[in-house]
Amino acid sequence: MLAPKPLWKTFLRFLAPLMLSNALQSLFGTVSNVYLGQMMGVDALAAVSTFFPVFFFLFAFVMGLSTGATVLIGQAFGAGKHDRIKLVAGTTLAVGLLLSISVGLIGGLLSRQLMIALATPPDILAPASAYARIMLLTMPLGFTFLLMTAMIRGVGDAVTPLLALALSTTIGLVLTPMLIHGAFGLPALGITSPAWAAAMSNAVTLLALGAYLRRTKHALAPDVVLLRHVRLNRAVIGQILGIGLPSAVGMVVMAVAELVLLGLVNGFGSDATAAYGAVNQVMGYTQFTAMSISIAVSILGAQAVGGGDRARLDGIVRTGLAFNLVLTGGLVALIYMVPRAVLGIFITDGAVLDLAKGLLFVALWSSVPFGLATTFSGAMRAAGVALTPMLLSIFAIVAIELPSAMLLSRAIGLQGVWAAYPIVFCAMFLLQMGYYLLVWRKRAIRRPA
Repeated sequence: MLAPKPLWKTFLRFLAPLMLSNALQSLFGTVSNVYLGQMMGVDALAAVSTFFPVFFFLFAFVMGLSTGATVLIGQAFGAGKHDRIKLVAGTTLAVGLLLSISVGLIGGLLSRQLMIALATPPDILAPASAYARIMLLTMPLGFTFLLMTAMIRGVGDAVTPLLALALSTTIGLVLTPMLIHGAFGLPALGITSPAWAAAMSNAVTLLALGAYLRRTKHALAPDVVLLRHVRLNRAVIGQILGIGLPSAVGMVVMAVAELVLLGLVNGFGSDATAAYGAVNQVMGYTQFTAMSISIAVSILGAQAVGGGDRARLDGIVRTGLAFNLVLTGGLVALIYMVPRAVLGIFITDGAVLDLAKGLLFVALWSSVPFGLATTFSGAMRAAGVALTPMLLSIFAIVAIELPSAMLLSRAIGLQGVWAAYPIVFCAMFLLQMGYYLLVWRKRAIRRPA
């Protein structure tokens, strides 16, 4: 009889394609910003950067929904209840479509008012509003794509989402420069090109993904059974929201905090806004590494909960913490070694580059405590416990991050805004770890009914 594989190898086999998937998602936004910055200038980059917190705010809802669905699917998969998988998936898609269509239509009509409310500098208000309008109107495609790839991971399949994202990213990266100035008969769409390219790539990839899932007889293939379940099942919605809603609320609070911080940044002018966008792009890679580890902990942990294996869940948490220190910490160290080279990918203006470098040094290292905090919260979420971790995160944001940013921005200027990131992420780490070790870990986990 063969000995079972070490847990770190199982974790890494799932984590590697998951990290590549998140890297591909970041890559499209990164290269799109490079195209805009190099082909259209700093003002174009600043205009697109202004929409980032709004994008995060709106996608927080669907990400929370996918979190609840993925945990339930993972638990069902671990318990061997394969008939329940498509019930959860169909209900999730029904809620996601209803939500995304509503958000897209309302947000698309009010995009200019939204940009004004964000204190967008007047010189970039028009392009920022145009970009936001297309992003919002095409959001249902992005919502559906995100939900499908997340739910597929719930059954332990991280490779199929990677293949889908590779196709989507390739299409988007080819289309974006062609659409910026117009090529091969395509219209010149300027600053809205990344948004249109994302919509087209999502549409094509969803069709290809559906065909692939059907051909391989995947557990989440869009067949008659799944389509029959694409309806609002009250009982399943309650279970999904019980896990996903706290996660969504926590992300919304983080997004609102980002909007407040962006308002503070915008008060320092469009150069500060452009630097904000570049630093956010770089931090996105370190934070996505940390979030990938948290997702792996949550999904593998949900399968362990479904099987009633507490010892395996504890091992998954320890493995997640170790991977955060090695991978997230290693990436942070690498970026600190060559900050100008990394930021220079996005910025050509020397003054803005110097500004961004200083801000990066203040905030980048905080991705490590952020990753450690999300590992603990991911483990608790795997067992269906999401409310308390969310309340702890909200407390840190409202009581620590925002006051710190406001006070420090007045005391030391723009760097004070960025100092709020390490302050709040360290606080989150201590709060989540304390609750996990002192309270949650002493309770017995309950297998799903």
